[in-house]
Amino acid sequence: MAEIVNLRQFRKRKLRAEAERTAAENRVRHGRTKSQKQRDEAEQAEAQQRLDALRRDRPEHAD
Repeated sequence: MAEIVNLRQFRKRKLRAEAERTAAENRVRHGRTKSQKQRDEAEQAEAQQRLDALRRDRPEHAD
């Protein structure tokens, strides 16, 4: 005889597996560590300071 399967539990298990797979893809796609974000912000700030230092005429007031 065939094994008796509770369809409600089967559906829930399937949905959980799908949600976990989607979450794993999103972690890979969007996940960055805090130190990576801080490093990128520091690099961007340094680049902005370098640009500001090379300006010929400085703005009278910064907003």
